[in-house]
Amino acid sequence: MSTESVLRFDRVTVAFAGVPAIEDVSFEIRAGESRIILGAAASGKTVILKTAIGLLRPDAGRVFLFGKDISTMRERELFNVRARVGMLFQEGALFDSLTIEENVAYGLVNQKTLQCPEDEVRSRVEEALTFVELGHTLEKFPSELSGGMRRRVGIARANVTEPALVLYDSPTAGLDPITANNIMALIVKERDVRNATTVMVTQRFQDGMIMSKYHYNPRTESLELASLEGAAVQGIGFLVMREGRLVFEGTQEELQKSTDPYISRFIMRN
Repeated sequence: MSTESVLRFDRVTVAFAGVPAIEDVSFEIRAGESRIILGAAASGKTVILKTAIGLLRPDAGRVFLFGKDISTMRERELFNVRARVGMLFQEGALFDSLTIEENVAYGLVNQKTLQCPEDEVRSRVEEALTFVELGHTLEKFPSELSGGMRRRVGIARANVTEPALVLYDSPTAGLDPITANNIMALIVKERDVRNATTVMVTQRFQDGMIMSKYHYNPRTESLELASLEGAAVQGIGFLVMREGRLVFEGTQEELQKSTDPYISRFIMRN
């Protein structure tokens, strides 16, 4: 793995009306690594993602994105840094009035620092949608697609710019188990084909297990266990949030061996 730091939180606190949503949170992710952030509802998972790209500002501490302190960065500067990040928001967050093609093309067209030639936009969009097996949906609108298909469009939009860092906010929430597993397979595929640094927040422990134990084999075009012994993919780590505080950081094996009552209940419940 690379030694380049992609995202670092240094004792970060974010509060709303004086009440901390996350408090004194510190961690670091390096290029090519992946992190799964687990936690119950309202534990601060989504706040971490929004703070990571400057949508929320720390009340204390500092956030470093690609080695740059974005904690007090001006919006114009943030816009340029964000161009290197892709994000799947909760439930896809597509623009209802735009076609699927326009939704996926949004970053290519509006992030000028990417300098994508106009005559290349459609081919990039087609490639991204084909990657998530939705190449036939370009002219459709989000309302014409199922929930799982909209989530796959969101994955295409998050990755079409080939970002160095991809953030996934509860990508399987509200989906049936089969569709959820298909979404996770696409996330692993995106991670491994491009070696993108990946952060995913979820309440589903099984999503973390898929990220941790499987890799994408381009020869068979399918997911395979990282090893016959079930060892984790290299560079994978877990964070567990509880009421705004980071209560665990470590490997899959360390997580499953934890005797902390909250962590144990959380894993068993999933």
